[in-house]
Amino acid sequence: MKPSLSRAIAGGVLGTLVMTMVGVYVAPMMGMPAMNPADMLADPMGGSAVLGWMGHLMIGIVLAILYVTLALTRLPGPAAIRGALYSLAPWLMAQVVVMPMGMGLFSSSMVMAAGSLIGHLVYGAILGGVTGAPETRAAPAGTHLRTATG
Repeated sequence: MKPSLSRAIAGGVLGTLVMTMVGVYVAPMMGMPAMNPADMLADPMGGSAVLGWMGHLMIGIVLAILYVTLALTRLPGPAAIRGALYSLAPWLMAQVVVMPMGMGLFSSSMVMAAGSLIGHLVYGAILGGVTGAPETRAAPAGTHLRTATG
């Protein structure tokens, strides 16, 4: 499966939706508070749930575009692992830059930070899985690796 911008956008939207479901439904089952990034974004946007969701989905799409244009070929491993590795950057940015604006550094609690990490890893794995891995080029026919002896 060859990566493309449209596959990345689809992966970003799907990853964003699943990440939100994990935060809202799965996190409480694991003893964590429910976390809905769309609701968190809605508050500074006048409390509009629609604007919160639009902002949340747009962030997921922008991150997907950045993934396919800047990070995809630079990360190791299978597609889902590449995406999960990439998701560490937006998670760290959220914890160090965004969360201190309202909740504090690292969501003011390691439990919240861990829940956010799980959500971001889910987003990234889905993004990577849907986007796919870059195709590897095989060595041209007739070439072989030289060993130290010859």
